[in-house]
Amino acid sequence: MRKEIYITDYNCVTPLGFDVSSNWNHLVEGKSGVTLHKVIDNQEAFYASIIDTEKLEEEFKSNFDSPNFTRLEKMFLLSLKPLIEKYEISEETAFILSTTKGNISLLKNQTELPEGVYLSKLAQKIAYHFGFKTKPIVVSNACVSGVMAIAVAKNMIQAGKYKDAFVIAGDEVSEFVISGFNSFQAIGTEPCKPYDKNRNGINIGEATAAVYITSAPSENEKFRFKIAGDSAVNDANHISGPSRTGDGLYASIKNAMTEAHVTSEQIDFISAHGTATIYNDEMEAIAFNRMDLQHAPLNSMKGYYGHCLGASGLLESIISMESARHGILIPSKNFEEMGVSQSLNIIEENQSATIQYILKTASGFGGCNAAIVLEKC
Repeated sequence: MRKEIYITDYNCVTPLGFDVSSNWNHLVEGKSGVTLHKVIDNQEAFYASIIDTEKLEEEFKSNFDSPNFTRLEKMFLLSLKPLIEKYEISEETAFILSTTKGNISLLKNQTELPEGVYLSKLAQKIAYHFGFKTKPIVVSNACVSGVMAIAVAKNMIQAGKYKDAFVIAGDEVSEFVISGFNSFQAIGTEPCKPYDKNRNGINIGEATAAVYITSAPSENEKFRFKIAGDSAVNDANHISGPSRTGDGLYASIKNAMTEAHVTSEQIDFISAHGTATIYNDEMEAIAFNRMDLQHAPLNSMKGYYGHCLGASGLLESIISMESARHGILIPSKNFEEMGVSQSLNIIEENQSATIQYILKTASGFGGCNAAIVLEKC
């Protein structure tokens, strides 16, 4: 019989706060981190969710002495510190970092490649600071990275390679990222509206998030969520466009639910990817209907946080677990009128609910799709 693997603690750093409770309270109040920002000098301001740098510096200085970290590294350190203070790092503790671009901002105005831009160096720097004894693992698979990092931790612990794991995920808004999404004409001209008829593109966001995963939770834990099933499937459709039939996401969901031994009727809540682009939202609606999940309450957190790239899957998993803990479903912000061809049960206002089984999905460039099933214990 395979070991049962649990998430027993988590933290996050976002524009809505530097801990989970601040984030949750702001979400319940309907507050969003998405506002107008001017990042590139020769471009107009656009809607994005960006952490206030002055507040970030203040928070960092109150927690750490060394200034020799990039802005993203400071976000990582702040998200991970509360977990490090609670759980012991051993010779069998994994350190897993999820990101898509890492310290890409270091490339600006450089003629040579800085060492810190390598994702492996970023992971090593964070791991060394906290005294991890195992070689860091980097998960960088477009926008499914955060969900896949949870799955990697689960499967490695089950395989006996590690006893527990700290998983962190993060990305920051940069000129590189903005220019890239602009080239796809994917950035919206207003706050994003996942699944809405009038949606016109994404908002980029930034955040870091951290979770602690173990096969042996103590009896004193405030909560625990079993990682009951996981799967990742690539639909190999297009470099940036998802399969129009949702094949990869459908297969990911089916595999994850099969491993978790749950039926469609047992899924109490879906934390979807919901980028507010025409093809992503439509593909998701098709995949959910193919799995007979059209009646399950569903939201996208992109209206609050924007699309946080490699952090999105982990951050949104944390918020979904907070929903289960508090028994409250958070609405999919800015949704007004159904804009996909298939029926979905979009959450439109705060509502009480008993949540035991959560389905978290993610999709990304290159045709990658991932899903996990979390069970509140």
